[in-house]
Amino acid sequence: MRKNTREEEAEGDESSVLPVRLQRGGETSVVMADTCGQILLGSGLTVLSHPLMYIKVLVQVGHEPLPPILGRNLFRRQVYQLPGLFAYAKHIIKIDGKAGLFNGLLPRLCASTIGTVVHGNILQVSHSVRPINITSAQPSICIQEMVARSCATVVTHPLHVITLRCMVQFIGRETKYSGVFDSVVTIYKEEGVLGFFAGLIPRLLGDILSLWICNLLAHFINTYAIDDTMSHTGEIKNCSQAVTGFFASMLTYPFVLVSNLMAVNNCGLAGGLPPYASVCPTWVDCWRHLSREGNMSRGNSLFFRKLPAGKTYAIDQKRFF
Repeated sequence: MRKNTREEEAEGDESSVLPVRLQRGGETSVVMADTCGQILLGSGLTVLSHPLMYIKVLVQVGHEPLPPILGRNLFRRQVYQLPGLFAYAKHIIKIDGKAGLFNGLLPRLCASTIGTVVHGNILQVSHSVRPINITSAQPSICIQEMVARSCATVVTHPLHVITLRCMVQFIGRETKYSGVFDSVVTIYKEEGVLGFFAGLIPRLLGDILSLWICNLLAHFINTYAIDDTMSHTGEIKNCSQAVTGFFASMLTYPFVLVSNLMAVNNCGLAGGLPPYASVCPTWVDCWRHLSREGNMSRGNSLFFRKLPAGKTYAIDQKRFF
């Protein structure tokens, strides 16, 4: 009788544990499928947006290969403008072909994939360790998202630095950073470990500020400006989230600019040395220099680009001074 009782208890224990194991396995499969979907979607968007980022980075460092042209602004008035996105892209294609628009794509794809995995794993761990409390869901979600984004940014920043330097090589026609592995060796030999994290601090600050500004504005709009009794409330809240995200990115753009400039500053490339860029010991010095020159929004817009006030275009150097 005792034997049968023990066997029944053991069978009961196994039957109670089995659904839990199946449930955990199912959750793991769902998480993996979701992560794979995010990686594929992110990779596709990265490939499509890479030419845009490539041109933006070249404009950020001050490379202007085409002289100003006479065009029309939004009010149809004739003004001198800098060539926009499509003219810049045609110039790159003329020199390097269509494949030239995708310089630095491989390290950026690697960074996107690794960042997605790290971000998802950090969120999963944080949710399991500290479940979200309904009474304070918004701050908890923001904090967990901030930690996940920051970890992903730190882990992928070396690849981000390599991406930017592969792009900036276009200015001086260098081939110093020709591949991911070779670039890692080059940076380590010349700058040590710290070279992989050039420009990390302003990038982290910009990401954190953008996240909190976006969520705070969206929270106030959804709480005080949108009535839950209205029709299509969900769509309106999603729209407000997108608008606040765009507004937050505009406010924190100087951090992005300074981070990208510090990533290529004094790295041996023409785009990171005078006359294109002043050698800045710290990102604060770079910020002050850009502020004095009135270039805190350089590269923010690739359409209807107006001439810098009080600047003269140097044809031989292909830049303003």
